[in-house]
Amino acid sequence: MNLLVIKQDELKVVIGAGEYNNNPTWIQTQEEELNLLVKSTWENKFEKNSITAILAEHVWEHLTYDEGLAAAKICYDYLKPTGYIRCAVPDGFFQDETYQSIVKVGGPGPIDHPAASHKIVYNYKTLVTMFETAGFEVKLLEYCDEEGNFHFKEWDGKDGVIFRSKKYDPRNHGEKVLFPSIIVDAIKR
Repeated sequence: MNLLVIKQDELKVVIGAGEYNNNPTWIQTQEEELNLLVKSTWENKFEKNSITAILAEHVWEHLTYDEGLAAAKICYDYLKPTGYIRCAVPDGFFQDETYQSIVKVGGPGPIDHPAASHKIVYNYKTLVTMFETAGFEVKLLEYCDEEGNFHFKEWDGKDGVIFRSKKYDPRNHGEKVLFPSIIVDAIKR
């Protein structure tokens, strides 16, 4: 049953918005209403090729690699040509033991702690490969390389604010980045 299909010129959607609203003009969604792996939740809300941008901040690490690939393919179907996913995940190449302990698969804390449901820790290579396999062209915005060196390409928050970034997270405003994310724009070809 098709409940309500949203139609607008510029559809911008936050996946797994949580309690924070860093992108107030975007459509905020939670997993129960828009599930990355359940096509019917997409069909009930959007037409194919209708979304301009999707933002997913620290969402993809809660999926296995294969689930992430399947989710990317579903998103691809609903994005307009040249539409994009701005995706941020914890960085597996950041060389800090405490950080890696916090973001690891199965993470610390009780079962309801967000990191407890992490299923993968990406590095820039695995994240880029996953999105490219789904058909996207990928631009790296923030990431650590294999030696742990942090790389930053200037990006604009009007295209989607990622809080856990060098640009917006106060923990990262000193000389050294303390809590990085891999941030990519995956653009539909």
